[in-house]
Amino acid sequence: MTSKQPPLPVRPARSAQPRFTWHHFTMRFSSTTRGARLARHLAGERLDAWGIPYGSEAHDALALIVAELSSNAVRHGHVSGRDFRLRLTAEGTAIRIEVTDTRGERLPTPAETGSFDEDGGRGLLLVAALADRWGWYPCADGPGKTVWAVLEPSV
Repeated sequence: MTSKQPPLPVRPARSAQPRFTWHHFTMRFSSTTRGARLARHLAGERLDAWGIPYGSEAHDALALIVAELSSNAVRHGHVSGRDFRLRLTAEGTAIRIEVTDTRGERLPTPAETGSFDEDGGRGLLLVAALADRWGWYPCADGPGKTVWAVLEPSV
């Protein structure tokens, strides 16, 4: 007598891009190196909670982008007594990082490729290399600018 085995369940095919439900995180940080470091740590925790695990290529890239943009906000966008703001958004297949500071006259400019011996400017080259796209826009609700980067991580 032969027993009939039930068919194996069919798993849906995994796409190359993860699909995020909508997530959002916003916080202000002091415009200090300590504030930039805290922004990177809290962003790392949020990303892990949203399904981008610590140690993954996507997590490392996103954490580095947050670190660079936060550091730039402290170094180039600092106004005494004013904070910078970090905003993370996950929706669909993309993670968007936005860092807002209060110095609208100091615009983000990547270093020329031949000027690596100068101090600064290489962070935006890193952001451009890691992100799918990046840019900046002036703040609509006050002085300053927002520098943003988008990454669509693959699994």
